[in-house]
Amino acid sequence: MSKYVLDASALLALMNNEAGAQRVSDVLTESVIGAVNVCETFGKLVSAGMSPDDARTSIELLNLEVIPFDTKLAYSAGALVPRTKKLGLSLGDRACLALGMALDRTVLTADLLWHKLKMDVTVEIIRGNAPALPELDI
Repeated sequence: MSKYVLDASALLALMNNEAGAQRVSDVLTESVIGAVNVCETFGKLVSAGMSPDDARTSIELLNLEVIPFDTKLAYSAGALVPRTKKLGLSLGDRACLALGMALDRTVLTADLLWHKLKMDVTVEIIRGNAPALPELDI
């Protein structure tokens, strides 16, 4: 059973061996990812010059369970727009948070701004401690 939901930024940190990669590696076998975040990761890899075949293979070799973005998740992610607008969260970000809430799992991200969120989901920032930023009642 999965304990974590990966945001695209967490998966990219692992794949690019960036800060926080070890944390993602440590929980990879206990993690899932949403289809929207796979799309985002794939797009970033291709935009960085990786061939589509190599990008797909690189993601598939991680053996992550990919959760489809269904109608229920679409409505949940859409409902987060007013609560996340101040932070400029993307569709991929909201899709990840909605999946974490639906599965009641901890969401792993490299996005430091998520530290400001007060939501019904646990968010773990993979790149050390989040900075001392004022929290927003979002």
